[in-house]
Amino acid sequence: MCHRETTAPLGIAVLTLVASLYIAGGMGLAWTSPVWGGAALLAVIPAGGRKVIEWVPILARWTARTYLGQLIYRRRIIKPRPAGTLALPGDAAPLRECEDPETGAAMIHDPHAQTLTAILGVSHPAFVLLDPGEQQRRVSGWGRVLAAACRSGRIARIQVSERTLPDSGTGLAEWWATHGSDDGSWAATTYAELIDRAGPAGERHATTVSLALDMKAAGRQIRTSGGGMRGAAAVLRQEMTTLTTALRAAELSSTGWLTPGEVAVLLRGAYDPAAAPALERHGDLGRDLATAGPVAVTETWDRLRSDSAHHAVVWISEWPRSQVYPGFLAPLVLSTGILRTLALHYTPVRADQAARDLRKKKTELISDAAQRRKIGQIEDAASSAELDDVLQQEADLTAGHGVLRVSGLICVSSPSVEELDAAVAAVEQAAIQASCETRRLVGQQAQAFTAAALPLCRPL
Repeated sequence: MCHRETTAPLGIAVLTLVASLYIAGGMGLAWTSPVWGGAALLAVIPAGGRKVIEWVPILARWTARTYLGQLIYRRRIIKPRPAGTLALPGDAAPLRECEDPETGAAMIHDPHAQTLTAILGVSHPAFVLLDPGEQQRRVSGWGRVLAAACRSGRIARIQVSERTLPDSGTGLAEWWATHGSDDGSWAATTYAELIDRAGPAGERHATTVSLALDMKAAGRQIRTSGGGMRGAAAVLRQEMTTLTTALRAAELSSTGWLTPGEVAVLLRGAYDPAAAPALERHGDLGRDLATAGPVAVTETWDRLRSDSAHHAVVWISEWPRSQVYPGFLAPLVLSTGILRTLALHYTPVRADQAARDLRKKKTELISDAAQRRKIGQIEDAASSAELDDVLQQEADLTAGHGVLRVSGLICVSSPSVEELDAAVAAVEQAAIQASCETRRLVGQQAQAFTAAALPLCRPL
């Protein structure tokens, strides 16, 4: 995640070392030792799960935001926002909304990153209840969906968000209205009363797939389709159709592309979980994107406070290193009693760039192995496994498959700090059961929250 920050000081150290040796010999090496020695130490010394150099941009950004007073956000009720913008704080403030006239879907435009995002609701069967063969077949189908996104060349990012929500009871009520037999009997009356009481006390799961169009990469197609936002919407519609077709082939049912009102309820529920059930029960309440953001946000070093909840974002820093079964994330997904959002970000890599990266990495690994053999050092299993993984990726790329960079974030929400710490500990334990390693992010909780809790394809 921070490989570039690590290699930069190493490069500085090597250049300084070589230049001093050529210019002034041993004396120059001694005089410049604080420079190349300090750069090397910054790149190799770990601190808090990161190299020291990786903390530099985080600390610099945190210090600047603290000095500028950007850790506290309060909505200005009497000051209207510019037309078409979302009422979101921080880096998400410039986001703009538009409604597709053909599908009615909400499209979120990021003028800085030059992306246009649409959000699709997805329903799926109980995956963990399927037999292993069926699970593997479903996983292969999902792999084909991601492969189609890679081949497009116009997709900037795909975000899959699986979140638990406090249930408003509407789902049970709708099921009873459709399948129940309200004949006035004692059993029917008792069952209806039970649904009224138990429905709002439960929780439900909801899944969305967000698709972000890279407007720079699709510039020619956008100009062909009329240019501007109209042309971008037309190109994004093509990708939306391709995605829904691929999901259908993977036996995943779509509940439709989210309208501006549905996106507004989703965003408001992320910042204010206590209000989410009421927004779902009442038809048109809170369905305006211009006012769907939080009323107040306060960011601290390792958590975020917004309206009715405290939030903390955990990064999946290490995925399983060995082969796992298709439902290996079940301990995380099926955790009960915790309001959390699991966000998986898929970033397609162009075939030529992926080939260059794999070729460079393979050359480095083979050179390192040759050097170790030359000096008589024993080959370790980790290096061999890494080389095998690179060779497998290269073979897959040659066979026509795409390459995706995957990152996972988990946003945990609770009404109090004590409950939040307990929930984060439970999520970390569930991640261990899923053979994953997690790390609680610090110094960047606000940015991480928009990437994890909001299905807007925001990078971290």
